[in-house]
Amino acid sequence: MRTEDVLAAIATGLWRWDNASGIVSLDAEAARLLGLPAEPVRLSEAAVRSRFHPVDWNEIDGVVSLAVAEGTLAEARLRIMDERGRVIRTVRSRSKPLIEGSDYQLVGTLQEVADPQPGTAGPHTPITGDWRRSREAFLLDAGRALAEARSTAEVLRVAASLSMPGFSPDGLAVFGMSGDRLTVIGHHGQQDGDEGPFTSMSLRTDYPAAEVVRTGRAIYLPSPEEYRRRFPTTWPLAEPFERQSWAFVPLVVAGRTMGAWMAAFKHPVTFTPDERSVLTTVARMLAQALARAGVAESERELSLGLQRTMMPVLGPGIPGIRVAARYVPTGGGLQVGGDWYDMIRLPGGTEGGTGGGAGRIALVIGDVQGHDVRAAALMGQLRIALRAYASEGHRPDAVLSRASRFLYGVNDGYDGADGAGAPGGGPRFATCLYLEVDLETGTVDIARAGHPDPAVRMVDGTVLLRPTAGGLPLGIDADADYPTTRLTLDPGETLMICTDGLLETGGHDLDSGWERVKRLLEKHRGDDLEELADSLVEAVHGPGSHHTTGPLADRREDDIAVLLLSRLPATTVRQTPRRTLMTIAQAEPERIAEAREQVRQLLHDWTDEDQLDAAVLMVSEMVTNVLVHTDGDALLTAEVACGEKARLLRVEVSDASDELPHKRHPGEMASSGRGLVLMEMLADAWGVAPRGEGKTIWFELTEPTGPEGCCP
Repeated sequence: MRTEDVLAAIATGLWRWDNASGIVSLDAEAARLLGLPAEPVRLSEAAVRSRFHPVDWNEIDGVVSLAVAEGTLAEARLRIMDERGRVIRTVRSRSKPLIEGSDYQLVGTLQEVADPQPGTAGPHTPITGDWRRSREAFLLDAGRALAEARSTAEVLRVAASLSMPGFSPDGLAVFGMSGDRLTVIGHHGQQDGDEGPFTSMSLRTDYPAAEVVRTGRAIYLPSPEEYRRRFPTTWPLAEPFERQSWAFVPLVVAGRTMGAWMAAFKHPVTFTPDERSVLTTVARMLAQALARAGVAESERELSLGLQRTMMPVLGPGIPGIRVAARYVPTGGGLQVGGDWYDMIRLPGGTEGGTGGGAGRIALVIGDVQGHDVRAAALMGQLRIALRAYASEGHRPDAVLSRASRFLYGVNDGYDGADGAGAPGGGPRFATCLYLEVDLETGTVDIARAGHPDPAVRMVDGTVLLRPTAGGLPLGIDADADYPTTRLTLDPGETLMICTDGLLETGGHDLDSGWERVKRLLEKHRGDDLEELADSLVEAVHGPGSHHTTGPLADRREDDIAVLLLSRLPATTVRQTPRRTLMTIAQAEPERIAEAREQVRQLLHDWTDEDQLDAAVLMVSEMVTNVLVHTDGDALLTAEVACGEKARLLRVEVSDASDELPHKRHPGEMASSGRGLVLMEMLADAWGVAPRGEGKTIWFELTEPTGPEGCCP
């Protein structure tokens, strides 16, 4: 008797579905069960699909895909519809995929089954209604939670918290690979130490997870008897856990099996196609989450390594000073960019821990254009070059000139694209601020290459931005010059240098960003530089900065580097004068405005506004006279000190000319000759003092009623 006749006798039909051609072949019984004439027929996939309930067809599509992927049986219950959309019967379909390359054929049977009464749905009932919605909601929640996990530990915690609809496992384990060994990445539902026998197990071991990793196919063990039959060697390892069912599903990413996921159950699970579909989907999401977490952790480890390598350790041991620094990379990516800072002990400087003797150190801060790996690499090269030039004993201007020539040479090999032809590989420039500090005298010599100016916080809390002469950013011109500016850091004063990220983060420009940083520096109390560094970064890059509203709410991500240096205060801190010093060169008459602003900032709390305006006017006249009537530069020194009863302002402007000024009597329409007349009218005292080479013109103002407590 033919097989078809036997199957017809038990009301079972045969069908074959050719995926490549989309043709479904039915024998006579299968055609009858689908509501067609009882005779063999070949139909299109669309014609067959029209005979099934649309909900069930969507379900069988997923079941078939799972069976093809796992090489297992595809089993489902399907409702048959007539031409008027009424359900005429329910059939059970069992089919086996025959895979040929990328194509496959399904060969299976159809058999009529009785419709279950309400409340008696069996394990093979089509997933409809609340059960389907529960499963879809679970998968959405699981996918969202796994996508948000940022580390392997977070992924494992999410996996352990998953509550699958109707068949939640009570034991989980995630296996990985290390060479030809199986490793346990994490587990849940077992005691610590229970994973011992499964750690570093050979992939050749007769163990389900090892076989899954070797073959890439899932293994379902619905009962202890099935486990013992298929894996007798390792069954004694699983038996003590007293589980009833196990699923071992491959973790696959980009077609590569990276491990296995075990879900173990204390209650029996038959692993229907629907249940296998849920487990496979969760395993796929789990594998992707673990892969993302692994990449993120590798990037974080690389970033930290780069930061530790490229950023100096500012340890204690340099007598007379305190130093603090911070580096905060831009968000995303490798978390490392082109900003850097450095502290270099110059030849003849103090060795840490000797406890005495003065010396010289160099402070460097810079910013290479860009926030990518190449910016970080150039930053490392430039930092090493600067260290080498400084260690050779070159002065600040020579150090930056050589560094610019070095970076220009590095850029010379780039034509605007990287090795792969991508944009962004062209020449890069770098801004830089180089300071040489004499620890004994507090003298600071500064060379600047397109970088923000330094700032000084004085003993009484006054904060001044120190304008310095500067040149082009490094790497633009091989023959660029960098003039040097000198200032003095008194005991108790703090010097701050930073990259533009500290100023411009949060939508600010350099001016508004500086006002924000200035307020933070003025508000700081005490001599804890670490606390001050934290507050600077937190205010512009921490959680509080995200709540800004208004025109500056748009945040612009940028690296941040900040370096603070403070000279230890003298025993009579309150007697330390407030001082500023700057040079105005013949070729820089525009810096007269900066000189006026420096005096205004120095006298920010001066009580007499008329005296303040007078001081600014006299400074402008004195500096202008030097630039107009001599061939040299003007050196401005302004100092506020406490006298016996009130504060005293003394301003000096020095030049290299030996010609002494004399008072004139200009007419109404004269455009010059008013300087000494103004000083005689406005200053409490003034004079001209010859010196070795050149002269100094000075004036003094006494504050009538200074701030309470400013003088002893």
